[in-house]
Amino acid sequence: MSTSSNVERQMLRDSVRSLVTKRADSAAVRVAMESELGYDASLWTVLCEQVGAAALLVPEELGGAGGELADAAVVVEELGRGLVPSPLIGTLWAELALLDAGYEGELLETLAAGESIGAVAFDPGYVVNGEYADVVLTFEGDEVRRAENVSATALSTMDPTRRLATVVVSASEPVGNAPGLLDKAGLLLAAEQVGAAARALELTVEYTKTRVQFGRPIGSFQALKHRMADLYVLVESARAAVYQAIADLTPEAATVARIKASEALSVVAGNSIQLYGGIAITWEHDAHLYFKRAHGSALLLGTPRQLLPSLESAAGL
Repeated sequence: MSTSSNVERQMLRDSVRSLVTKRADSAAVRVAMESELGYDASLWTVLCEQVGAAALLVPEELGGAGGELADAAVVVEELGRGLVPSPLIGTLWAELALLDAGYEGELLETLAAGESIGAVAFDPGYVVNGEYADVVLTFEGDEVRRAENVSATALSTMDPTRRLATVVVSASEPVGNAPGLLDKAGLLLAAEQVGAAARALELTVEYTKTRVQFGRPIGSFQALKHRMADLYVLVESARAAVYQAIADLTPEAATVARIKASEALSVVAGNSIQLYGGIAITWEHDAHLYFKRAHGSALLLGTPRQLLPSLESAAGL
């Protein structure tokens, strides 16, 4: 499919959400994140073989589905809702790097099929999929290079649902230049953040309807209704910014979307911790996982504070 209609994209969203509901509930996520791999290999196979998640960005002539960035964003967003540990986003970043650099070889076919896992060392100190990637790319300036000799060291991270590694590359070969790569990669991360923010808010709203204080569910208090409404607007405006930036990609639009998505997840996760109370910081409850994902994701590909200067410069401020 060279383009996707809204109906097709909604079908894709529904398919992934159904799969996550069946195969990646809270208990399954915890098993996956504590496993040796850090993700569910069987679920990864289903995502690749039945959903074609890793093939969405790759042209049909290279073994992919010929989809668009928005298609990949929908899948990443749905996985983000459940904090599903998965090699997908790192693999999508690698595909984008190769495609934008003009590469058309076999690596794309194996990545699209899910036979290889990709990673891009935007910052070699914190590499998503760095521990187990088959295809490791470096990105400095606008240049993409394929690492030929890689040493990876797993990191102890705040977010247990996303493994990171330090990568040392001692030999590499040039692939080409990919000037818009960071914007596209950042938008996929932003879509994931929006998904996590939306689900964290849904769970918090559900809880406020059952937690009773002063003889009433706390969700019935006007102040909390206003807070929930403000958080909903924050999440939906971030989602709109992300998909608008994907549809009409400019560096400025991508930066705005990335900042809004990162802030939406951080604010929602922080409010969730407050509203759940003491139980939210216990290992048994998922609220702390959303909180940790919020802070961990905010440090990938540039924090909002780091992104703001480029936005101000573009605006002439």
